[in-house]
Amino acid sequence: MRTSTLAAAATAAALGLALTACGSGSGSAAGGGHGDTLVVGATAVPAGEVLTYIKDHLAADAGLKLEIKEFTDYVLPNTALQEGSLDANLYQNQPYLDDFNASKGTDLVPVVRAYLPPMGVYSKKTDDVTELADGATVAVPNDTTNEGRALKLLAAKGVITLKEGAGTDASPQDVTANPKHLRFRELEAAQLPRSLDDVAAAVINNNYAQDAGLSPTRDAILLESARDNPYANILAVKRGNEDDPRVRKLAGLLVSSDVKKFIEDKYQGSVLPAGSG
Repeated sequence: MRTSTLAAAATAAALGLALTACGSGSGSAAGGGHGDTLVVGATAVPAGEVLTYIKDHLAADAGLKLEIKEFTDYVLPNTALQEGSLDANLYQNQPYLDDFNASKGTDLVPVVRAYLPPMGVYSKKTDDVTELADGATVAVPNDTTNEGRALKLLAAKGVITLKEGAGTDASPQDVTANPKHLRFRELEAAQLPRSLDDVAAAVINNNYAQDAGLSPTRDAILLESARDNPYANILAVKRGNEDDPRVRKLAGLLVSSDVKKFIEDKYQGSVLPAGSG
């Protein structure tokens, strides 16, 4: 009797260990260890809206359980992804991700290009960026890649000239011609819409413009072109999780015809589906 009891206990213990191991394996298959649910970080607009559409209309049929966590800045979604409290995020472009990895020592990789949210110049003082007053102050994002992006947008219109070879990390020090003697005020990207009362113009990221009630197609006095644009927002994960089946399902939905139509209908050109232009 004692022998059979010990054997039964040993069998139960072994079964418990096996179940624990199986549970651990399934949870750690993705970076965050969230089991069947894919936890995705996003800024509210447009990423949060696109993901909410997928969650409400497409995810169930695709066999995907989706949880969305919204962020109001550009740093925390990546640190959370690196640390494992997120399985993926959607809000940033490739140049920003590359710079973040280099400066923060993170190991995050792109999975798919989802859509392009064009950056724009906004102003309460003028309807034409070429008519900015001499010595006017223009607010730009203070992070490396978005500041470079803002300056390249102004240079594309001929408002300033950047030195030859200036890349995505261009800064005001790379300005070689500034005929209007513009002054650049570097601000956190989220603060730019609130600066419009205090500056002649501000170069604002699409999500923060829309958060503030600005329409890129209606209110921007200068808007990025989609052609050859490297700034499409990407679905990103921690390296090693690119082939997580849940991630692959979400990646497929992000470039599906249903999501393309949703983006076109909802944003009317203020956000462009991947591959536009």
